[in-house]
Formats: sequence, structure tokens, C-alpha cells
Amino acid sequence: LERVRSPDGVETLRVTDAGIVTLAQVFATNKAARNPHEALVEQVAQSMGRAGRLAWRGLMLRARVPLALFGVEDIPAPEAPPLIAGEPAPAYQAGSEHAWVMACPDVFSIRRSTVEAYLEPVVHEIKVSRADLLGDIKKPAKRAAYLDMAGACWYVLGEDGRGRAIGDPTEVPSECGVMLVDRGVLRVAREAPRRAIERLPFHVWMTLAHAGSPW
Repeated sequence: LERVRSPDGVETLRVTDAGIVTLAQVFATNKAARNPHEALVEQVAQSMGRAGRLAWRGLMLRARVPLALFGVEDIPAPEAPPLIAGEPAPAYQAGSEHAWVMACPDVFSIRRSTVEAYLEPVVHEIKVSRADLLGDIKKPAKRAAYLDMAGACWYVLGEDGRGRAIGDPTEVPSECGVMLVDRGVLRVAREAPRRAIERLPFHVWMTLAHAGSPW
């Protein structure tokens, strides 16, 4: 950045030619880093579509999580905005033992059905980095949020640069299912426990409506 002073004394910031080049390089690097994750998210969403489901990517949904998973017994600031699930910080109070948090599943899908009890909402969490996977499985509040909004939660583990899975199914907590990428094909390594959900909360329907067309 370059600071420029006008004849009348007003100062502005100008992006130099070198700055533009730097921004372009950073953008290209970030885009390349995001591509493997985004590609696998898209693959899972398309797979859900072929299985007769409606799938959304990048939703932000409200979920109820036990306070004990945050390491607190009470939330002192009930008017504070909800935070991303897994972060040990204040969130909306949701009763004496729970808090509202905002969770962002990579893929959220439901069955194509006109019967609400048959929708079977499912969350898929995509991991393409081992470091990201190891950090994520240490966040029980995040998984609890996913399981609050869906009847099943899956971890989809991508491959490293040598074509090896970034993790072993046994590393993923037992309340979640595991899918692996095998030569570009998704396969089930461990089934996800399922529970029935009679209906989707109204706020979920509103989020889906605002999100636009699913896969």
C-alpha cells in the first residue's frame, strides 16, 4: 500500500502495482489450497443427488448443544451472538443445560420426500488435511451440533499427496460414520448410527429457502 496526500491535504491509500501482483499471487495460492476440499465437497453433494437426495453446501444452521461440552455450567451473556460450534465461548442460552450455536456443515442433505418424517437429514463433514481432521475430532460440541440438526453425521476423509487416506476410521468418534476416497470413488468404511427425526425445525426450512436451489 502507498499513502497519497492530495493538494488539499486529504490522505488516501493506493494499491501499488507491486501490491496488485502480490494480491494476485496470494489469491492463486489460496484458491489452490481450497480446491481439494471444494472438489470433494462437490463430489459428495453430487453423490447425494444421485442417491435421490437434495443437498446444500455451506449452510449455516442453528443447533442446540449441551453446555457441558463447552466446559461451562452457565452462560453469563445470553444476548451474545451465537458462535461457531466447538468454540469454548459464550453463545445463546437454550435452557438450563444447553446453548444455541451456529454450525456450518460442508454438505447437508435430505431425502426427496413429501412426508416430513421421511426426510432423514444427514450431515457430511469433509476433511482433506490430517491436521484439520485431528483438530476437528477434538471438538465434541461441533459433532453434537451436527447430530442435533441431522439424523446421521459422516466424516469423509480425503487422500494425501501419495493417495493415502488422511486418517483411519478408528480415529473418528463412534457417533459418526466414515467414508473414504478410494481412487476417486467414495466408499463406506463405517456406517453412521442413525436416529429418526420427525420434522425439521422451522428455522432450518427458512435457511434452506434462503439458500436457493440444492444439488
